[in-house]
Amino acid sequence: MHAPYVPQLRLYQDWLRERHGLTFSSYEHLWRWSVTDQEGFWQSIWDYDHLQSPTPHTAVLADAQMPGAIWFPGAQVNYAKQVFRHEKAADDAGMMSIVSENESRELAELSWPELRRRVAAFAETLRRHGVQRSDRVVACMPNIPETIIAFLACASIGAVWSVCAPDMGAQAIIDRFTQIDPKVLIAADGVVYAGRRVDRAKVIEALRTALPNLSTFLLYRSGLSDADIPHDAELREAMTSAPEAARTFEPEWLPFDQPLWIVYTSGTTGKPKPIVHGHGGVLLAAAAGGKNMDLAPSYEPNSFGERYHWYTTCGWIMWNAQVSGLLCGSTICLYDGSPSGPKEAPDFGTLWRFAARHRVSYFGAGAAFYEGCVKSGLDLSKQGDLSTLRALGTTGSPLSEAAQLWGIAEFDGNYRRRIWWMNMSGGTDVAANFVGANRELPQVPGRMQCRQLGSATESWDANGRSVTDEVGDLVCTKPLPSMPLYFWGDLDNTRYIDSYFREFPGVWRHGDWISIGKDGSCVIYGRSDATLNRSGLRMGTSEIYRPVESLPEVLDSMVIDLEYLGRQSHTELFVVLRESLRLHAALEERIREAIRTTLSPRFLPDRITQAPAIPRTLSGKKQEVPIKKLYLGRSAEDVLNRQAMANPECLDWYIEQARQHSRNFAARSD
Repeated sequence: MHAPYVPQLRLYQDWLRERHGLTFSSYEHLWRWSVTDQEGFWQSIWDYDHLQSPTPHTAVLADAQMPGAIWFPGAQVNYAKQVFRHEKAADDAGMMSIVSENESRELAELSWPELRRRVAAFAETLRRHGVQRSDRVVACMPNIPETIIAFLACASIGAVWSVCAPDMGAQAIIDRFTQIDPKVLIAADGVVYAGRRVDRAKVIEALRTALPNLSTFLLYRSGLSDADIPHDAELREAMTSAPEAARTFEPEWLPFDQPLWIVYTSGTTGKPKPIVHGHGGVLLAAAAGGKNMDLAPSYEPNSFGERYHWYTTCGWIMWNAQVSGLLCGSTICLYDGSPSGPKEAPDFGTLWRFAARHRVSYFGAGAAFYEGCVKSGLDLSKQGDLSTLRALGTTGSPLSEAAQLWGIAEFDGNYRRRIWWMNMSGGTDVAANFVGANRELPQVPGRMQCRQLGSATESWDANGRSVTDEVGDLVCTKPLPSMPLYFWGDLDNTRYIDSYFREFPGVWRHGDWISIGKDGSCVIYGRSDATLNRSGLRMGTSEIYRPVESLPEVLDSMVIDLEYLGRQSHTELFVVLRESLRLHAALEERIREAIRTTLSPRFLPDRITQAPAIPRTLSGKKQEVPIKKLYLGRSAEDVLNRQAMANPECLDWYIEQARQHSRNFAARSD
């Protein structure tokens, strides 16, 4: 019989008491210490998680300004080195590093020594092709072990990684990768999603044409393309051709702020901004986050053989979070494909059956997935044995009370135990959480349990005052180690500062609406800016406008994404057509096809409406945020300033459209 499970946060607090004599009367007390004594807290994370450096750091936080905080100067680290510290213990316990499956039920399992062998072989391949520290390696790959192996190999030699999901259109990928001038491209020639085979040969050709400074192209043969694609090496061979490399393989020591990966903002204004995160900051964020997430090493008796799955594609920051399970010593379980089967015959049991087959203990997905399970009437008792599941994680958008109650009822009814919901909210921007969970706190469906350790998260009103039990801007008043080092190519930090510090200088404004209760629990109410958010995948409005406005019939357009607590987001696309034209079914389908092929089917609008004009400011900017607020129920007087508009005569039309939308929404809710 197993001993009672001890949560990771409890183990950490026991260590603080025994090592430093620190005791805390409540989680709120612990959280406040973590954000007021930043040096003490982050040093404790470094020590508790056994981060090592061949050279000592001269301070924990040498400069606390935002942006520009300086963390752990003098320290040297490496993400891959921290991963492989678990190898011997996990292998001795017979634990896998990665378990992977796709829609065809093709299974791949990698032991920890095999993971090291393949990472070592691919690192050697990169070196042979001239890849050096800080060179960029980009990938357009599905969520499979080879993608993680390639990333770890890059990390091991100090190359900078960047990945896009293969369901993105060529132009969306080009807009990202051209900004960082990569040396190496890795790409799959085909993918399967929702039972549909997609040949990616033409996308690869477009990428290679758009990236003239590429020196090496590595091809992942999927078996889904007949095209003869010129390449320098095949990815699988590059990962298995030098088995002897593992004998001498050792990830390099790198400066604490050595760039690790580049991820992207959504591109609300202009091209997506390339965010650079560093090795050290990501390591510390993952270590702190793992405690609130309650992720355990698979090989420790207290973990019951942790198997961690988070459904994601490579285009979402949750792919990075899934990989970070290796930093915690967990076995990570990947699923490549649609979480709900083909669109014409949706099956929300797909992921649950995957979890049952592989004895997953920790199951995560975007909130919209769970909403789909509820609406489809899914019965978990018919999806296999889920008795090993101990936690359900969610992020990406607000999770409704109904969905959380559904999960609690399903596990209580089928397994006679209370499932723990780990609801969190963070961002691509910081590769960390602002709001998280604690399995020892009460669960209130519809609310997130607490603020993340180390994150000085507050709700601020428009005047920069911290408020309680009121909806305000989510801000972080003190630096986090994983805040961006910079945006690639943003030499004077102008774009970086404008993105997060324009409203409140020296304070990070994230762009979410949040309410924080007196007990520290939180509710996220969605984005406060114009970003589109579909199941946690973000896309800026400007990326929608390019394909839509490239159609000869469309003169102008505007899109707003409406997020509601407990409901899927709803996207409205307004189009201004050439004179005398009217929106009809064929033109509407052409608009949708332009978005589908250029970007992704995930960002298709729920409704397309012909508008008389697009409201613009005197400087010519589309007024997406005021119109979005109008649709979410705010009064026109509160959100619109006619004197600041170039075409105020069009506002009455939008006000009436918003009223109709509100009436229709209320009717649907009833």
